[in-house]
Amino acid sequence: MVITPVSAVSGKPNLLLGAYEVDALGYRAEEFFVSGTASSYTADQHADYTTRIVVLTPMDHDAFNGTVIVEWLNVSGGIDAPAVWFMAHREIARDGYAYVAVSAQSVGVEGGASLVGADMSLKAQDPQRYSSLNHPGDAFAYDMFSQVGSLVKTGAIEQLDPEVVLAVGESQSAAYLTTYVNDVDPLAGVYDGFLVHSRFGPAAPLDGSSVYDASKPAAVDAVPFRPDLRVPTMTVITETDLVGGWRTGYHAARRPDNELFRAWEIPGTAHADNYTIRVGFIDTGSVPMADIVAAYAPTNELMGTRLSYCINFAPQHHYVLQAAIAALNTWVRTGEPAPAGQPMALTEADPPRLGLDANGIAEGGVRTPWVDVPIARTSGSAPQESPMSFLFGSGELFDTAALSALYPGGSGEYLARFTQALDRAIDSGFILPADRPEILELAAMTRWSEAEM
Repeated sequence: MVITPVSAVSGKPNLLLGAYEVDALGYRAEEFFVSGTASSYTADQHADYTTRIVVLTPMDHDAFNGTVIVEWLNVSGGIDAPAVWFMAHREIARDGYAYVAVSAQSVGVEGGASLVGADMSLKAQDPQRYSSLNHPGDAFAYDMFSQVGSLVKTGAIEQLDPEVVLAVGESQSAAYLTTYVNDVDPLAGVYDGFLVHSRFGPAAPLDGSSVYDASKPAAVDAVPFRPDLRVPTMTVITETDLVGGWRTGYHAARRPDNELFRAWEIPGTAHADNYTIRVGFIDTGSVPMADIVAAYAPTNELMGTRLSYCINFAPQHHYVLQAAIAALNTWVRTGEPAPAGQPMALTEADPPRLGLDANGIAEGGVRTPWVDVPIARTSGSAPQESPMSFLFGSGELFDTAALSALYPGGSGEYLARFTQALDRAIDSGFILPADRPEILELAAMTRWSEAEM
């Protein structure tokens, strides 16, 4: 691993963090180009590279909590996407984390294969700003990610001087992080903990070949996390990741929790949802709750396509992910393991399906009030009516008759039982106490009955 030079780049970074300026969260964003020589882990090859990182830090340096979250940016849409930031930025900002977004893969810099087929790479969007970047291919991405982590850890970037450095990644990035955890981390030893968010069964190829090449076993075979992990590692799994969506589900890669591993499987959730494409764009923590409620409202529109069903509109994915970040940070800092979650129930079918309760909601897993006291049936499964619709799951509000049967005392009974279920989830460690007031306000303002719609 070669130590690399870092160059600050003036101007606004090309990275969609939300429909707000990060100073609304009390943060500043700065962009740096990082250059060095990276090694491949499958051949004795070395290549020069220049990639970019975006560093978000609290404007009040005293607010920095000492932990840096380093995200392997997601390129499934043909663009660098800060997926973990997008889902969990409220917790990142309110607890004072620093955040580093890494353009780790070639697609984000140079363009290439994606689910939507569009080239929204850095060079395509702003060739003048990013023409000096050079990505030699994804066989070198793993070492590049290690080198950025080392720069962060040694205080070479933005004088952070961190106490803890965590690596995170979602979806395709989670597949790469799985390979990183299994094959690279034992050699590199850079990161203090890993959050692998929404992975399916397969891991990314180590040789840099495309994850979309189904002719290669590495792209389709399920790969568990290694049993002898070096540092605390968590994976957060939705219904889509477990049994639906893309190729082999995570169910085939399940492994038991141990002293350094936790898996949180969240019923009622999809790989992506309303928070991903609507709520997260505006959610600064100071937006009127009426706007948040409206953004969560069921919709059958997805990226310009009208579907025959509503995508998943459940809020728990966002809130549980925030709790996972906090739990991982505590685990690394104190040695207190993250809470253990039960797996979701599966049928004996081949391939297995989710075991459902009388309301059509998945049983088992990390329980939240939206599945224990439901007003809707939300799922990680959906027809593929657009290139990415299978990732967004589905949702259906209960009709008035179903709600009356579940809650004969009306909305008052519903809210009382919802509050009890929320407190159970908080006591179990799967939702943060800081989110309790907001969740209760959201529940109180949500149109819980079709008669009110």
